[in-house]
Amino acid sequence: MNNQEIAKKVIDALGGRENVSSVAHCATRLRVMVKDEGKINKEVIENLDKVQGAFFNSGQYQIIFGTGTVNKMYDEVVALGLPTSSKDDMKAEAAKQGNWFQRAIRTFGDVFVPIIPVIVATGLFMGVRGLLTALGMTLPADVTTYTQILTDTAFIILPGLVVWSTFRVFGGNPAVGIVLGMMLVSDSLPNAWAVASGGEVTAMNFFGFIPVVGLQGSVLPAFIIGVVGAKFEKAVRKVVPDVIDLLVTPFVTLLVMSILGLFVIGPVFHVVENYILIATKAILSLPFGLGGFLIGGVHQLIVVSGVHHIFNLLEVQLLAADHANPFNAIITAAMTAQGAATVAVGVKTKNPKLKTLAFPAALSAFLGITEPAIFGVNLRFRKPFFLSLIAGAIGGGLASILGLAGTGNGITVIPGTMLYIGNGQLAQYLLMVAVSFVLGFALTYMFGYEDEKEVATEVETERLVQEETTGNIPATLQNETLVTPIVGDVVALADVNDPVFSSGAMGQGIAVKPSQGVVYAPADAEVSIAFPTGHAFGLKTTDGAEVLIHVGIDTVSMNGEGFEAKVAQGDKVKAGDVLGTFDSNKIAAAGLDDTTMVIVTNTADYASVAPVATGSVAKGDAVIEVKI
Repeated sequence: MNNQEIAKKVIDALGGRENVSSVAHCATRLRVMVKDEGKINKEVIENLDKVQGAFFNSGQYQIIFGTGTVNKMYDEVVALGLPTSSKDDMKAEAAKQGNWFQRAIRTFGDVFVPIIPVIVATGLFMGVRGLLTALGMTLPADVTTYTQILTDTAFIILPGLVVWSTFRVFGGNPAVGIVLGMMLVSDSLPNAWAVASGGEVTAMNFFGFIPVVGLQGSVLPAFIIGVVGAKFEKAVRKVVPDVIDLLVTPFVTLLVMSILGLFVIGPVFHVVENYILIATKAILSLPFGLGGFLIGGVHQLIVVSGVHHIFNLLEVQLLAADHANPFNAIITAAMTAQGAATVAVGVKTKNPKLKTLAFPAALSAFLGITEPAIFGVNLRFRKPFFLSLIAGAIGGGLASILGLAGTGNGITVIPGTMLYIGNGQLAQYLLMVAVSFVLGFALTYMFGYEDEKEVATEVETERLVQEETTGNIPATLQNETLVTPIVGDVVALADVNDPVFSSGAMGQGIAVKPSQGVVYAPADAEVSIAFPTGHAFGLKTTDGAEVLIHVGIDTVSMNGEGFEAKVAQGDKVKAGDVLGTFDSNKIAAAGLDDTTMVIVTNTADYASVAPVATGSVAKGDAVIEVKI
């Protein structure tokens, strides 16, 4: 399928051109603003060629195509008539979505993400200097001075960068913002680091009682000053006549905000920032690596929620204070485990589309972007995602125990090695990455993923073998009605939390949320396959329907614990006979869903396969009608 054909199917699955308000793209995703989310056929989109995953977040439906491909797909959908908008326009629209906390965290991200590249560069400079020192090289004095310029400047002027970026986000004049920010670190003020060192430099006392120092390395005070300053500038501009706006507005803004920043906001929020820093360090320094264990375990959950940009603030604070960032290694562990789980799915699956999706998504995770792995693979099958959280927690705990701390932020896993070359921690970093990868891969490969299509394949293979060996070619298909094999509440197959079943790829049918742990025969039939684990049965009815009964989702991983089969392959059964039993409590204890699927696997042989039951069903109730 070429790009134009994929684009046409994307537009159709989005509900048509009339359901799309605008489309834009970033480095990896097509970002679509839709009018009615309910009109999106998400299953179709997620199963299209080249689609690595899709999800709805921040008011946008985001379709992951990956670097390079997304640009081509954007050109195709625009050529087919989708309206465009800039990413800033879409952000403005998306900013109206979500609760106040989500909007606040998105704002943190918008402010700090543009600053990250200079912090990354500074961290790499530190790494290079540390490497040269570790190799025993003695640098000339002028070269040493130059390296200090490279490594220190970004942190010295950090408040200026933060105020500039905050003005930009909140609609103020960024030039006014950066000048205001630089005022906060003016050489005319006592240097904050010199005052903190306890030397001869002391704070200035304005008006005899207000201690004032420069805000070198401060993040939170600069952010608050930027927010208040941008809003104040906009308020001033509304009342100042246009003819004098150029002179009056910057003058009043800088005058008022420099006073507020130095005498009120700066001192107050500098104290708040210190308490946040103390609390952050206390969590990171919990004994036995508990801080890293907790953060490593929840980080990817926070990524799913979309509020992970809060870590930017904390990382920048740590770097400004100590030039060391323990968060980086912990986050790296979580991302490595996520990518490793995706590799395990790719290795284990026999589905060629899933293989081509999993490996590029894993590579993306190892380069620092885990969304394709999360939304394209692991979260779709659930268990790989949650097992990767366990591996990430263990890897994060190991990072804390080893005392790992990068010299920057914003790069992780493979690129992140650059942050540990010069600080003597490269070997420990590689050990932590290896442990996180092995755990994420092993847990997922052994317990986290089963190719459900293999179930249907085994049923079909068994049928063909029987026909060849016994000559028992089935009679002409007949209309028939299947009764429920499970007592409980009917669930629409499309609502089942498993894409293989919900998509109808294995055939049409229903699902039932059990209220009893007994599996009954849905018709007079022969047992064509009875899994040793007792979690699934294949039946061939006397009228020709081929039925798969699959108890629970991913329950094959329980290896028969809590299941007991009462029939064997080749047994003849009557409608209502007991096929097996199961314990829903044990399924729940294993963290799995006991929803049971009843699928007519030879759906294609019929004119219609239609569910006829809703609500609760008791033994003997009709659930599916098949018609030729």
